[in-house]
Amino acid sequence: MNHDQVRMGGFNILPAGVKNLLIINGLLFLATYVFQKTGLVDLEHWLGLHYFSSQLFKPWQPITYMFMHANFGHLFFNMFALWMFGAAVENAWGTKRFLLYYFITGMSAGMIHYLVIFFQIHPTIALMDQFLADPSLDSFRTLVTQYHGKYLNTEALQQTLAYLEQSPGILNDVVYHVVSSKDAILNQFNLVGASGAVFALLLAFGMLFPNAEIYIYFLFPIKAKWFVVIYGALELIYGVAGTGDGVAHFAHLSGMLVGLLLILLWRRYDKNQRSNNIYYHEF
Repeated sequence: MNHDQVRMGGFNILPAGVKNLLIINGLLFLATYVFQKTGLVDLEHWLGLHYFSSQLFKPWQPITYMFMHANFGHLFFNMFALWMFGAAVENAWGTKRFLLYYFITGMSAGMIHYLVIFFQIHPTIALMDQFLADPSLDSFRTLVTQYHGKYLNTEALQQTLAYLEQSPGILNDVVYHVVSSKDAILNQFNLVGASGAVFALLLAFGMLFPNAEIYIYFLFPIKAKWFVVIYGALELIYGVAGTGDGVAHFAHLSGMLVGLLLILLWRRYDKNQRSNNIYYHEF
């Protein structure tokens, strides 16, 4: 296949992998809406990806979070991109490799996203654990004086310290509130969406068909390779800047990074297979 253009000859517009992913995402979005309206179960709670040390974390969530979406707009744009880029990639690679790529990049995006979260909240959690390991006026004073972050109310901590200094008997209440605050921090994160895997598909499309034209807003053409570079740079900028827009920019970026590593690994493997086996055929 000429990787500079998307050829329509022999091109399946809705290959099996993409089709089934679209169906599963659509059904779970509908089920989420119905269950929330009826009050039966909160699927976002059970299937969204929570922080690994949260009480809400379940072992299936690194996979199921990719099929959950916050709203219709989130679902629509992810599924449109899945079809737009995924169909071409699946036609080039075949369904088996396409799905393997999709799930590896999607799961990795979620894990790397929470690795970033770990470094953000670890100083706060470590101070709280230090106090809880040996609750006392001195250890709480250490927590208050050393804390510099955004996850706890600094003014409330100082007021609690003043009360504790005047009434040491409230130490058990302070311990209870610290435990509750720690749980609130760990439980506040819930990642949903296929964006990590979708951004990885965008990268794969750009590497397979670098000179294919993508039309921004259906009007402005740009080559796929430049579209990927610009989008990746924007995600890096937004992620570092911490825009507070509720979008997991590092998940998007890490999906692209893992996708790049996988593609380079497979290209090396395919090259070795061709050189070692004259009967090897790429599919």
